[in-house]
Amino acid sequence: MDHGQPLRVVTAPRILALDGTEPEALAVRGETIVGTGSSVEMTARFPGAERIDLDGALVVPGFNDAHCHPSQAALARVRVDLTDAVGPDAVRDALLERSRSTGPGEWIVAQALDERRVGDGTVDRAFLDRVSQEHPIVVVHYSLHRAVANTRALELMGYRQPGDAPPGGELLTDDRGDLDGRLIERAWLDPWLPGLGHDTVLPAGSPEAQVDALQTVNQELHALGITSYCDAIVTPVEQRMYTAALEQGRLSPRVSMLLWHSYFDGSAALPPDAPHRLQTTGVKMMLDGALSGGTCLCQTPYPSATGTDNGLQILTDEEFVATVRRVHEAGRRVAVHANGDRAIRTVLDVLASLGPSEDGRPAGHRIEHCSIVDDELIRRMRTLGLIPVPFGAFVHFHGREILAYYGEDQQNRICAHRSLLDGGLAVAGSSDYPLVPADPLIALQSMVTRETADGRVLGPEQRITVEEALQVYTAGSAHATGEAGVKGRLAPGQLADFVVLDEDITHIDPHGIGATAVRSTWVGGDCVWRS
Repeated sequence: MDHGQPLRVVTAPRILALDGTEPEALAVRGETIVGTGSSVEMTARFPGAERIDLDGALVVPGFNDAHCHPSQAALARVRVDLTDAVGPDAVRDALLERSRSTGPGEWIVAQALDERRVGDGTVDRAFLDRVSQEHPIVVVHYSLHRAVANTRALELMGYRQPGDAPPGGELLTDDRGDLDGRLIERAWLDPWLPGLGHDTVLPAGSPEAQVDALQTVNQELHALGITSYCDAIVTPVEQRMYTAALEQGRLSPRVSMLLWHSYFDGSAALPPDAPHRLQTTGVKMMLDGALSGGTCLCQTPYPSATGTDNGLQILTDEEFVATVRRVHEAGRRVAVHANGDRAIRTVLDVLASLGPSEDGRPAGHRIEHCSIVDDELIRRMRTLGLIPVPFGAFVHFHGREILAYYGEDQQNRICAHRSLLDGGLAVAGSSDYPLVPADPLIALQSMVTRETADGRVLGPEQRITVEEALQVYTAGSAHATGEAGVKGRLAPGQLADFVVLDEDITHIDPHGIGATAVRSTWVGGDCVWRS
C-alpha cells in the first residue's frame, strides 16, 4: 500500500454499506476504503487524515449501470442529434444544416430518431431524398435496432430489393413493393458493425469532438449518481474514444466495455486494460430483437412488430454456436442479447454444450436483458453460473408496450427481478441508456413498485425491496463485469465510489424514490459531481 496517497475520513448522517453494516465513517487511502466504523474510531486509527463531512440523508455505493450505451449518446452529439427533435420539420432542418457543411458524396448520419415525436413512417426514403440525393443519409432509430436510409445510402450498402436483406434482417417496402428505406436489425447492424477489415458506414467525427461529447455525457451520468458503467456495444472506434479520454485525464467514471463480436479476433487479450478504470470485459452478440419494440423471440406466439406471430432471430444457429464457442474457448466472457424465452433457451442450450474454457476458469457469461423467463430457465441459468442483466426501468417506461405485445398472462415473467434473485442469481442493474433515461433512482422505484408511468401495476409478484434493488444496481452490476471483489459495497478493500442522496430512500414512500435528488457523486474518494 502506498502511504503517500491522500488519506481521508468520510462521515455522513447514514451510510448504508450494503454489506450488512452501517458505519458512521469510511477511511479512504487513495481510491480504496481502508477502514470503516465509528467516527471516533476512524479518526483515532488514521490521525492526520483529511475529514470530509457529507451532507444529505443517505450514502450508498455508487450506482453501476451494467448495460448502457454512453458512447452512442456521445457520438449522437457529434453527428446529427435528433434526441429532442419534434415534428418532421425539425428533422429536415437538422439534416439540411449538416449537409451544408458536409463535402459532396460524404455520409450524413443522424441518431436517436423517435417516430413518436416525429410521426410514424414520416421519415422514409422519399423524405430523406428530398433532403439530399447527393449525400448518403442514414437516420438511426433511438433503439439502435433499426434505421432509415435515402436512395444513395441504400445503393452504397448494396440494397436494391427486399431479398438483399441478410438473414436476421429486413428491408421494408412501400405499397408498390419498392424499398422505403427502413432497415431492420441486421439489415442495419451489418453496415454499422461490419467487423475487422471493413469500414462502418458511420463517420465518427474528430477525436477531439468525441472526447468533449463523452465528457459531457459522463457528467450527466454522474449527476444521476452513476460511478461505473458497462458500454454494451463497442468497436475500435469507441475503444479509441475511451482510451483518448483516459489518457487525457478526462474519463471520470469507471468503464467496462463489451466488444461487438465481429471485431473479436480470438485473442485472449482485449485491449485496453487499465484495471478498474477502463477494461474490455467481454464479447457482445445479439440473438433476438427488442422487448419494447415487439421483436423478441418467444415460445408463445404473439402479435409482434414484425407482422408475424413472433420476433426475429438475428444470428443464424450456425453463426451463434460458432461465435459463442470461439469466445468461450478463448476464456472470454460472452454477453448475449436475448430478450424472449425462446432466445434465452437457445443461449442456455449452446452454453450447456460447451466444455471448460482454455484456462479452466469460469467465464461469468451474461444474458443481456433476459426479459422473459420461467422457473426452469432460472434453474438452468444458476446451474451454468450465468449472470442476468435485466432492464431496471422498462416496466416504468414501457409497461404499456409490454402489455400490448405480450399480454396480461406474461406480466409476472417479464423483468422478473424477484424470481431471478430468489433463484440464487447475481442480478445486475441496467438502463439501456440512451434508449431510455439512465436514472438509477427511477429504475429502483420501478423494481420496487412495478408501476408503469401511468400508474398501472405490472407483475406485482416481481416486486423487490429497496435494499435488494440497491444491491442489484451496485454489487450485482459489479459481479457482471467480474469486479465484485472491488466494487458495489462500502467496505475495506473496496473502491471508494459512493453517492450522497438528499433523502433516505429506505424510509420514504417508494413512489418517491425516483424524485430523490443526488447531492454529490464520488469516484475513488474524489467528488466528480456536486449539485
